[in-house]
Amino acid sequence: MMRRLILLCWLAGVPLLAAASLPDGSWLGRVPPREHEKVNPYRGRPDAVAAGRRIYQDHCKKCHGEDAEGTGKRPPLRSDVVQKLASDGDLHWLLVNGYMKKGMPSWSKLPDPQLWQLITYLKSLP
Repeated sequence: MMRRLILLCWLAGVPLLAAASLPDGSWLGRVPPREHEKVNPYRGRPDAVAAGRRIYQDHCKKCHGEDAEGTGKRPPLRSDVVQKLASDGDLHWLLVNGYMKKGMPSWSKLPDPQLWQLITYLKSLP
């Protein structure tokens, strides 16, 4: 429901204070609907979780912490924004495009299967 509200407000050009108040959730309004609907081909696969964890350790833990709890100004990836509000497609879009305004670089240099494995790992976090 919240995801649809953010999308509708973004499409209408209405400023959305609620989205801005979510820790780093303002990027959700930038995700095109077709990207939001993308399906993770590795969802629920234990081997993808393990591979995604290794990718996280190599590329993400420096900013988001060893256990994805966040560091300094970098948001936790165990947050409701990542775990409940963002779809797999939303996260894929963020990884490909980045959000430099908030310090998130693009990880488009990683092959697509690795991006999906990373998302599988992130979504497996409690």
